Amino acid sequence: MTSNRKAIMSAAVAVLSWSTVAAAFKTALIYYSHYEMLTVAALTSTIIFAIAVTLQRKWWQFANLDKKGWGALALLGLFSPTLYYLVLFSAYDMLPAQVAQPINYCWPIFLVILLAAVMHKPVRPRLYAGMAISLAGVCVISLSGGIDGTLSVSGLAMAFLSAVLWAVYWILNEKLKGDFDESVKLFGSFLFGTLYLLIGLLWVPASFASPNGALSSIYVGAFEMGIPFLFFSIALKNASNVAVVNQMCYIAPFLSLFFISMIVGETIKPTSYIGLSLIISGVIFNQYIAYPTKATA
Repeated sequence: MTSNRKAIMSAAVAVLSWSTVAAAFKTALIYYSHYEMLTVAALTSTIIFAIAVTLQRKWWQFANLDKKGWGALALLGLFSPTLYYLVLFSAYDMLPAQVAQPINYCWPIFLVILLAAVMHKPVRPRLYAGMAISLAGVCVISLSGGIDGTLSVSGLAMAFLSAVLWAVYWILNEKLKGDFDESVKLFGSFLFGTLYLLIGLLWVPASFASPNGALSSIYVGAFEMGIPFLFFSIALKNASNVAVVNQMCYIAPFLSLFFISMIVGETIKPTSYIGLSLIISGVIFNQYIAYPTKATA
C-alpha cells in the first residue's frame, strides 16, 4: 500500500468515526450527565492511546520529559479533553444536535480572530469575506428556532464557547508540534484530562449505574477521541497532499446529519443543511482561497 493511499484510508476511518458521534452524544446524554459521559469517554480514550504507545514502543519518551514537557501535557489536558468537551457536551445537552454540531465547526473563524489578537498575525481583508459567509450560516441555523421553535440561549453560548476553546487548543497544540510524538502527546494530555475529571468527582455528583450510558460513553471515547485522532495523525503523516486529507473532514458534518436523523430521530430542517453549507463554505474559502496554505506536506 502506498503512503498516499494509506493516508486516504486512514482519513476515511477518522471521518466516518466523527460522522457518527453527534448522534452518540445525544444518545449518551439520555442516560448520563455531560460530566459522567466525558469521564467515561476520556478514560476510554486514555486506554486506547496507552495501547497505541505500547504497540509503537514509545514509552521511553516519557522518561525524557522534563518539567516543561509535563507542564505542557498538563495544560493540553486541561483544554482537551477537560474544558472543551465539558462545554461541548453541555451544548449538546441543551440544543438539538443539528444546531450544536454546525456551530462547533465555526472554530476556524475564532482561530483567525485569536491569531490576530494574541499572536498579532495580520488578518487579510479577504478573510473577512469567509468569516462573513460562515457567520451567515450560523445565523441561519440559530434563527431557525430548532426543532420545537425555540433554542436555548445558554446552549448557543456553550456551542460558541466550545468553538473558541478548540481554537485555543489548536494554537497550543501547534506550538508543541514536533516536541512530542503524536500518540505520546495524546496519551499524556488525556491522562491529565482524565485525572482532572476524576478529581472533579469529589465535588460533582455522579452515578455510572446505567449500562446504556456507559456503552454510549465508551463509544464516544473510542470514536470521537481515541481512534479518529490516531488515524487522522497517520493520515497527515503519510499524505502527499495534506489539503486533500483536511478537506475530507468537511464530509463528516454532512454525514452526521444523516446519523442524527436515523439514530436520534431529529427531523433535519432545511435551514440546518443551508447553514452548515455556508459555514463550511466560509471555512474552505479562507483556507484555500483567501489565505491559501501549502498543499503538500
